Amino acid sequence: MSSAFQSPVPTQTRYHPHRSRFRTSWVRERLTTRFAMGVCSVLLSLLLSAGVIVFILWLSLRPHRPRFHLSSFSAPAIAQPPPALLNSPISFNVTDRNPNRNVGIYYDVVYGSVFYKDQLVGSGPVLNPFYQPPKNTTLVLGDLTGTAAAAGDKLAAQLADDAAAGRVEFRFELKSGIRFKVKIWDTHHHTLHVQCDVVVGPDGSLLAEYRDKRCSIYF
Repeated sequence: MSSAFQSPVPTQTRYHPHRSRFRTSWVRERLTTRFAMGVCSVLLSLLLSAGVIVFILWLSLRPHRPRFHLSSFSAPAIAQPPPALLNSPISFNVTDRNPNRNVGIYYDVVYGSVFYKDQLVGSGPVLNPFYQPPKNTTLVLGDLTGTAAAAGDKLAAQLADDAAAGRVEFRFELKSGIRFKVKIWDTHHHTLHVQCDVVVGPDGSLLAEYRDKRCSIYF
């Protein structure tokens, strides 16, 4: 009995150049993609951090508008028959509050105006230029001289009727150019307009419900 021993026939491994190039290109693309994604992640993190820092700085340094409240107003000529405002005093007292913690305000000359039925009846400068520190309250007070009784017979009659009824409505306005001082730099100029609704009684003094009432402002 005999058996023949046969050695295994060695297999030949063929080299495929195109497959090798494909694998090298695939690896290179994956490395490039990972690198690009890493760079993008770093940039996004930096942008996010910068945005948070800028937002915090903006919250801490963002200028808030000043707050004005009408404390008193008086037109005593209303109580004199016939009521007339020509050459008569009009006195007022307004508080100007800077609510900012780190922001000061520069004011140019402050001008005051009084209107009756949209007719200008008194105006003039009421405060010289000044700087208002943060968390500070400034009193804006003074006297204006009436420039017209109420131009025309119709307005004069309306003023007399309102005075007789014991309720005369005025509009008091303040106007000034302001700049906000934030740390070491100043903002550009803004034109500030303040408008206060005023109602006086038969003696020409401000009615209680309008005392310390907040005035509206706009730039």
